[in-house]
Amino acid sequence: MTSQISNGVNQFNMVIVGTGGQGQITLLQLVAQAVLEEGYDIKTSELHGLSQRGGSVEVHLRFGKKINSPLISAGKADLILGLEMQETLRAVPYSNPKTKFLISKYIVPIPLQKPLSEERILNAFSQISKNIYVVPATDICQKELGTSVTAGVFLVSLAVFKNLLPIKPASVSKALKEILPEKYLDLNLKTFELAKKHEKK
Repeated sequence: MTSQISNGVNQFNMVIVGTGGQGQITLLQLVAQAVLEEGYDIKTSELHGLSQRGGSVEVHLRFGKKINSPLISAGKADLILGLEMQETLRAVPYSNPKTKFLISKYIVPIPLQKPLSEERILNAFSQISKNIYVVPATDICQKELGTSVTAGVFLVSLAVFKNLLPIKPASVSKALKEILPEKYLDLNLKTFELAKKHEKK
């Protein structure tokens, strides 16, 4: 788990999970760039099925003083960021009682299957950890910004403002400017500020 050293975090393990098309790779690049801004060693990995068809997409990100492997072992995640509630259940094997979950209150129907209820999903998480944060990121972005495409950036930003992800907000803001094309930057910076506004809610 996370342990502090004199110049920052010794090791931090983060899983981002969702369905194809939710921008996991962009979020991975965002966090990785922010982490590099702070001088940490970092390793990342992508695990996915039929992402172009809305299949499961999972990315691992490990950073700290010295990181050897990109993959997170069972029970070793510090933070699981879920972009879709049902898919977040797939990340449960990486969790332990101290793992923090930040989950978008969003369910994508699975073809030919009855979706799990929100109550059933949350009950499953409650058996594992008491550190569960569920946020209607898609609805918030749609209402405040007129689009839900930045829900993932909202969640990553919120994780930083809530100290669930131990990097500085300024590093995330700078990383957005580094990795995003100019035509998308203004919307994503507004999303970053929106997350700051919702941090205490």
